[in-house]
Amino acid sequence: MSSEKLYSPLKVGAITAANRIFMAPLTRLRSIEPGDIPTPLMAEYYRQRASAGLIISEATQISAQAKGYAGAPGIHSPEQIAAWKKITAGVHAENGHMALQLWHTGRISHASLQPGGQAPVAPSALSAGTRTSLRDENGQAIRVETSMPRALELEEIPGIVNDFRQAIANAREAGFDLVELHSAHGYLLHQFLSPSSNHRTDQYDGSVENRARLVLEVVDAGIEEWGADRIGIRVSPIGTFQNTDNGPNEEADALYLIEQLGKHGIAYLHMSEPDWAGVNRILMRSAKKYAPVSTVRLSAQVHTQ
Repeated sequence: MSSEKLYSPLKVGAITAANRIFMAPLTRLRSIEPGDIPTPLMAEYYRQRASAGLIISEATQISAQAKGYAGAPGIHSPEQIAAWKKITAGVHAENGHMALQLWHTGRISHASLQPGGQAPVAPSALSAGTRTSLRDENGQAIRVETSMPRALELEEIPGIVNDFRQAIANAREAGFDLVELHSAHGYLLHQFLSPSSNHRTDQYDGSVENRARLVLEVVDAGIEEWGADRIGIRVSPIGTFQNTDNGPNEEADALYLIEQLGKHGIAYLHMSEPDWAGVNRILMRSAKKYAPVSTVRLSAQVHTQ
């Protein structure tokens, strides 16, 4: 991409970014505990970076159950919303735009982070076999094994969708311009997409249509709550993240999901792939075809329509 085009405006859903340099989400784990409340330091951090065309925030939990790392902020309490308002006000004062990345970490969590010390939830009771971050008695970060999750009951899944919906409403109240649904990197939505982590026997497992059902239900809820032009999504359809892969038909499954997302007319599609997975040009071309605005790869290339 030429420097002239790089610095030219780009319409992304409901906003027009001043340039095509986007700040990717960087999870920093510096919120106030207890409460998972964003800090004044975070406000200054984002304000300093407001010259980017779009800032995508660090991953932010949609509920207390969604927490997977000590220090990650939330968007489900009045105190959290009030703190985020100060952050978005600072970005807007510098003429910037900001999206809030929303996640439910699913099995990438620890019982000590969960309400009442309960087990984390996942599509199936399968260990992630990886690690997460806690804080010791001195407030220092420590790495520990993730806890064994329990499988979500079928009747609990609408509650997960509603938690995303409420988080999107809260993001709007907090002054964000867009939201990004985190459906990548082995977290809950990705866990439902993956045949390795999703062994359910109901309408959320089996075919790719079933495994993609929750993601699309969350997208639908977001559109109903705030409009398609306010909703972005991040996916990692190629490679393995935190022991969550995309199955033997990863390319075909990815193209199905991308096509469905394109039909929804959302603001943008953010694609992430590990360097070791290699460049999948067919997938990239197809993503560009279906993505409404842009496709972003972590290998530092930006492709826009």
